[in-house]
Amino acid sequence: AAAIARMADLGAQIVEFDFTPFAEAANLLYSGPWVAERRAALGDFFETNACDIDPTVYGIIRGGDDLSAVDAFKGMYALQARIADAERQWRKFDVMLLPTAGTTYKIADVLADPVRLNSNLGRTTNFVNLMDLSALAVPAGFRDDGLPFGVTLIGRAFDDIKLAEIGDRLHRALNDAKLGATQTALASTPAFKTSAAPLIQIAVVGAHLTGQPLNWQLCERNARLVRTTRTAAGYSFYALPETTPPKPGLVRDGKGAGRIEVEIWELSEAAFGSFVALIPPPLGIGTLELADGSLVKGFMCEAYAVAGAEDITATGGWRTWLGQRS
Repeated sequence: AAAIARMADLGAQIVEFDFTPFAEAANLLYSGPWVAERRAALGDFFETNACDIDPTVYGIIRGGDDLSAVDAFKGMYALQARIADAERQWRKFDVMLLPTAGTTYKIADVLADPVRLNSNLGRTTNFVNLMDLSALAVPAGFRDDGLPFGVTLIGRAFDDIKLAEIGDRLHRALNDAKLGATQTALASTPAFKTSAAPLIQIAVVGAHLTGQPLNWQLCERNARLVRTTRTAAGYSFYALPETTPPKPGLVRDGKGAGRIEVEIWELSEAAFGSFVALIPPPLGIGTLELADGSLVKGFMCEAYAVAGAEDITATGGWRTWLGQRS
């Protein structure tokens, strides 16, 4: 909870999500056929050097000999189903913030019940490799009993630089943070600086809004929702006829009331280029003026296409107009 509060203080928007598909994928690591993958990796060593393998580990991996090719395919199908379920959760956030381990056990307790307790320790991390995600563990201070606690930032594949930047800021937000186990103050070391390519912001007004049918085109390009705002005055907004899926058209005519709801998304230059290439006429990308006077690239419509189209400017946005129709 303290780590979440620090993230909010750093400017993050905190949202809750359903952890179920991630937890179910984590369970597959040891209850599914991936145990057989470990058995295959050890090869003959597993038989010739059994005494050199931890007995608990040996017992788990030995189960791989009892799994069939049918089990392997069933496991892969189950994992893909969990990944599909998780995709709906990824639309809600950019990065997960989870406990690295839910608790700290005593050594004697782990020795007495190694499989169950180690599974508990991996509940919030065991899904990362199976779901092809990236993750970074960050110190998060100490519990009231003096034991250390950590959190893990989890992102999409190849989000490592983004996680490093967020993780460094989160680590530095700790009071009196030290560099590892030394007495060197973390604040005395240089902050992480990303050399990532510049990002471009784009305003979307219709079918690409969150929850709308074309939003996936942004999500698959690792675009990030920055904020929701409105256009300046002087814009008119129309429901374009005969478009699939239904789309609106935004025209700057200097006459409309404007104040149309837009979402600002951020994506790389390469992703921006491939995204723009998908946009069909009469839509295109121009420069929008927002309510605060700032300028951003965004969806515009050619004037000829709104002749005879329904003027929906008064609704203030595409989602409101859709809601009034249902």
